[in-house]
Parts: sequence; C-alpha cells; structure tokens
Amino acid sequence: MSSHIKQPEAENPEKLMDLKLTEPKKWAAGIPAVYIAGKDVIEEAGFIRGMDGLFHMNKKGGFDCSGCAWPDPDDDRSPVAEYCENGAKAFAEEATTKKLTAEFFAQNAVADLSLLNDFEIGKKGRIAQPVYLPKGATHYQPISWDDAFKKIAQKLNGLKSPDEAAFYTSGRTSNEASFMYQLFVREYGTNNMPDCSNMCHESTSVALAEAIGIGKGTVTLDDFYHTDIIIIMGQNPGTNHPRMLSALEKAKKNGAKIIAVNPLHEAGLMAFKDPQKVKGVLGFSVQLADLYLQVKINGDMALLKGIEKLLYDAEQLTPGKVFDKDFIKDKTVGYKELISHIKNYDVDVLSKACGISTSQMQEAADILKHKSKIIICWAMGVTQQVNGVDTIKEILNLALLKGSIGKPAAGLCPVRGHSNVQGNRTMMIWENPKPEQLDKLKEVFGFEPPREKGLDVVKSIKAMQAGKLKVFFAMGGNFLSATPDTVYTAEAMRKLKLSVHVSTKLNRSHLVHGEEALILPTLSRSDKDVLNGETQFISCENSMGVVQLSKGILEPISKDLLSENQIVCKLAKATLGDKSVIDWDKYANSYDEVRDIIAKVIPGCDDYNQKVRKPGGFYLPNAARDGKFEGPEFNGKAPFTVTELPVHKIADDEYMLTTIRSHDQFNTTIYGLNDRYRGVHNERRVIFMNEKDILLAGFKPGDKVDLFNYYGDKERVARLFVIVAYNIPERNTAAYYPETNVLVPIDSVALKSNTPTSKLVIIKIKKHVPQS
Repeated sequence: MSSHIKQPEAENPEKLMDLKLTEPKKWAAGIPAVYIAGKDVIEEAGFIRGMDGLFHMNKKGGFDCSGCAWPDPDDDRSPVAEYCENGAKAFAEEATTKKLTAEFFAQNAVADLSLLNDFEIGKKGRIAQPVYLPKGATHYQPISWDDAFKKIAQKLNGLKSPDEAAFYTSGRTSNEASFMYQLFVREYGTNNMPDCSNMCHESTSVALAEAIGIGKGTVTLDDFYHTDIIIIMGQNPGTNHPRMLSALEKAKKNGAKIIAVNPLHEAGLMAFKDPQKVKGVLGFSVQLADLYLQVKINGDMALLKGIEKLLYDAEQLTPGKVFDKDFIKDKTVGYKELISHIKNYDVDVLSKACGISTSQMQEAADILKHKSKIIICWAMGVTQQVNGVDTIKEILNLALLKGSIGKPAAGLCPVRGHSNVQGNRTMMIWENPKPEQLDKLKEVFGFEPPREKGLDVVKSIKAMQAGKLKVFFAMGGNFLSATPDTVYTAEAMRKLKLSVHVSTKLNRSHLVHGEEALILPTLSRSDKDVLNGETQFISCENSMGVVQLSKGILEPISKDLLSENQIVCKLAKATLGDKSVIDWDKYANSYDEVRDIIAKVIPGCDDYNQKVRKPGGFYLPNAARDGKFEGPEFNGKAPFTVTELPVHKIADDEYMLTTIRSHDQFNTTIYGLNDRYRGVHNERRVIFMNEKDILLAGFKPGDKVDLFNYYGDKERVARLFVIVAYNIPERNTAAYYPETNVLVPIDSVALKSNTPTSKLVIIKIKKHVPQS
C-alpha cells in the first residue's frame, strides 16, 4: 500500500530545528500580534486580496472566521478590525494564492509527502481540483466531480449495511451543509456521524444536558461586560480564543475580577495589550487575572470542592449571606445531599490534591463570598479528562450554590474551540440523536430514519481497526492528526476500502488512507460562493448560541471547487438515486430552500431566512439562560451532583502530561514553528518540565528525550523531544499536539462522554536513543 507514516507522529525523528528560547511573555497581543498577522496574510494572499478579506472578516454582512467560536459583539464591533492574530492566520491559510494542481500531485508521491511535517504539508497551498488515489497507486490523479461521486456511491451502495460507513464532520462545516449532510446520511440509513465535538466539548454536552436540559452555555457576550467575577478554568484565551481578551478587558474596566485556573502561567491570562487602543500601541497592558491558581493537572475538582467547603464554612457563620437560599429552594434539587458531602471535606487534603495553598483557596472563596454575578468558563483542560463530565457538574454545583445561573451577568460559558462545532450539533450532526428529532425528520421528509445509536470518533476508529467500517467520509478536518493513539488510528484507517476527505488544503489524513482515496476540494469561508449568478451566504452558530450569516468575498483560487452543500447534495443524489424522497437538486441550487426546510425541523429556527438576514443574526432559544431548567429527570429544577475526587497513582519515574497548542497553531493546523508567549522559537518538539523534576531525573534543560506511555500494557512512544524548564507544577509536563497524540491511549476516555483524555496522559521520560 502507498500509505506511509515513517514515525507515529509523522515527522523525521532525527531532525530538530534550531531551537531558541526566550523569556515567556507576561502579556498577550500588542503590536507584535498585528505585525505577525499582517505579515502572514500578505505573504499568503498578497496585500490587496489579504486586506480586503481582513476588512470583511467577522463584520456584519461579511464572512465568519473559520477559527474559534468566540462570538462577535452584538453592537459595538470594531470599524477597523474585528479579528485576532490567530484569526488572521486562519484567514491567510485559506486565502493563499498557492494551489495544488494535477501537476503537483503528479510530481509528488504520497509516500514522499508523508515524510513532511504537518507545517510543511499545510503550507503547500489550496487543493484546486478533485483527486483520486486508485488501489495500489503511488500518486493522486485528477478525477471529474461526476466520476468522484459515482465512485463513492458505488462503494456505499455495495456495502452489506449502511453501518459499514461513517461520516465525520469538522466544526467549520456550515449550518446548511451540516443539515443536508445529516439528512443524506440518515436517509442512506445510519447514525454513524462522529464529529469533532466528540473530541472536545462532548463532556460539556453530556453534563449540561443531563443537568439543565441543554448542552450549551448559558451566557451572552453582554453578560461579560456586567458581571462581577469571571473564573477561567483549563482554557488559554490568549492563544485559543484571542478575541475573548477584549471582552475580559471590558469586564475589568467595569469592575470585574478574574480568577485564572491553569497548570501553566499563560500570557493571555495575565495581561492584554489591546492593539486597537492608544495605550496598547504604546505598550501599556491591562492586568487580567486578579488571582492565578496554578492547579495541578486534573486538580480542578479538588480545587472546586475546597472553595465550596470554605464558602460553606462562611455560610455557617452568616446564614443566607453566602449561598443563595431562595434560588436553591426554588430552582434546585439535591442540596441536602451535597451539603452532607461538602461539610466532610478536609481543606488541607484538597489543597494537597490540587496543588493550591489553603491561603489561595481562601482568597478565591473571599472573592466569591458575597457575589452572585459570576461567570465560569472552561475548555479542554476540563473536558478532556476521565472525570470531565463530573468536573463540569461540580462547576455547576458552585454556580447553583451562588445562584449564578439563569440571571443576567451570570452563568456557564464552555468556550468552544471551532467556529461552527456548536452549530453542527444544533443541525443534528450527532451519533445519538433524540427520538423526537428523528420523529421530526420522518414527519417533514417522509422516510424512516435509523433509530440505533451510531459510532462516535473513538468507536469509529475501533470499528475501522476491527474491519467493521469499510468507508470513511470526512467533511473537513484532519482526522488522523486530531485523534488519539496515532499509530493505532493510522493502522485502522489503512484497513478501509475507501477514505474520502472534503478539504481546502492538503493534510496528514490524505496521506494515510484506505485502499482507495479521494480528496474533494471545497470553498472556504472567505471564498465567493456563486450559484446561478447570485452570491450565496451560509450561516454559523457561535459559542453563545447566536446564528448569523457568513458571505465570502474573495475569488476562489480555482473554478473546480464546490461548496460543502453542493458536494453533499450531489453525492446524495448519486448514491440514493430514485430511492430518495428528497429533491436534492433543489437544495443544491438554493441555500434559501435549505434554510426554509431547517426552519421546519430545528427548534428555534422558525423564519430562519428572515432572521439570519438581520445584521448580527439571532439568538437560539436557551431555557437555562432564562432560568428554566429542563433536565430530563428533575421536574424543571437543576440538580446538585455529589461527585468523587479523582485518585492518581503514578510511579516515581512517571509524570502527568497535558497536550497543548502552541501560539502558532489552530487545532491541527500549524501556522509556524514559534510559540512566542512561552518563549519557544523554531521548534515544536519540546517538553515543558518543572526545573526540580529535571534535576531529580538526572536530566538538564536542552537534553533530548523520548516520551513513553504504557497504558494497557502497550508501549507508545514519541521520539526526540527537547527538555525546556518551565513554570509548571512538579510531576506535571506539557507538550504540543498533534506530535504527542501518539501517546494518548485509544481506550483512555472520559466517563459518559467517551472523549479522549488528551489533557492527562501518564508518561515516562527517557534519554533519547537514535533510531537506525
């Protein structure tokens, strides 16, 4: 087979760049962010094309950034720039004028391309036409759209069961394409719809849906501007959601205090230099975190319990002054059971478990004690843990004790990491749809959708490995680089009969493939999408439940690209043919028709076409935001949950590893080899360690090491990393993904959500041994 992956992490294991280290930054953004963003855009897109795109990005009537899901301001959007450094880099990636033609694929064998690192692969350019890799071939070759659809249809229709296929979705897919995609897949006959949410906020979706009836956050952006306290847990906004910094700055200006909870001191949690304000340009920064709690990896649960115990003690001294007793009585259940649990907590034990001193825990409790306008934010540092679901329920416990949910300026804020991942789920991209959702599909379209639960990401990989999945279709994303246990996943993908990827650019997943493979090039967010002489728009949902239009403005780099919606509809027609009860041509040629049918199926989307055309879009209904809790078992009340502390036993030569992004990447897209906020330049293969741990292990900073994981008695190895001394708790380490995804065991998942536990991997660190 032509698939080639020389090393599990898919890079030359004996090659390191010229690593340079500088002092980590204590502030984020500023003029350097403007310079670097502008430089990237101009290099990739040219000055006129690049500046035109940036001017329209995230503006009302413009196009939505394909990066993170942080919301746009409802009213006070910047007239100059409504984007961040990493948003500009994301735009540069898709606006590039470099393109991969048939000549490129003829000159570059799959095996040769696979020897490049992910940064080098991504920088090759946009894919300009559909390409096909026949069985046994060494090079992708051009194929017409019609022939591509015929090949996929033939494979799908030749399966013994629709459940032998899986249909993946990345967060960049629009609402319109997502809806039509799930409609095709379900009329085809399966619920095998793994998506990127399975790997990130699935723990959030499970925890909140069980407790309050909706797997989404409960706040709006305006709530940030009027709150008293913002707690940020397991999230690094300076790199992962930089536009959040503007909201934090505004909150601070209005008197809010910020508590940061993170194992690493991150620049974007400490201070912000706003490059759109004179003070920021002159180098003055706004302090963000008033209290920085440098918790151990997975110490969040112990920290929350410690704060709750201290608040409980204060409530005993001043009854009714710390806990919101009226809210608890009217809106919750399970208070007595929780209190019987809380009062037995030992703060000293919890302090040791989380790594935060009792004095700092007391300081946090004092900040919270007499406030109820509290917003709690979290991201992957919380969700990608074995106890992620329970930790989120513990976050909810704190909010319920304080009456800090279902009222203005207070609530829960899971910060989504990809632009429309929340919209995908709203549009029924889900392996486990609710019966009432399937009933509505049957009512509106007249076919019987499958009722069996489908496969999520982890289960899909295991089904590939077992030979039960034959066809894998990915709507966007870089599946191999995003998923855990890289060697296992690569082996699984090679067992497929056909792998298909809808993509804008070349990535690792195109190079580790099934017996046959197809790459279908699609329009990006910034590309004009013209049908029948009229420029179309799509729509997306952000982290706070706002749906708004996105309209590309740039000329596509090739005339041989199709939109995601057209790809879905044309494939559905080719696959289902006369058996289908759906007029796929109608929906392929009119996005208004798609939105009209969405309005009949998806709650809250009535009058979709009218509402989405309003500047700024519209909010989807959110009962929990309004103080109405619709958890399935609690009669309109929100439950307190009694949770248990996680117990971690590691050997003397073991460490906890958390996988992180550098500042020069978005998810698996690598923009460059620098992480200037952490002081790392020209290299990604580094492991951050506490200085005491380095000395105790007999290492020194700069040593070359190999990283090992032995979960399930299986050796996993990531070779050739450089030790960097860093401010991180003892026995805790950090390293970048996707390079370290090879260490994340496929069987280590969050309870209930089945999310890979990428934020806590037990590793051993050994002196690097060169491979022959």
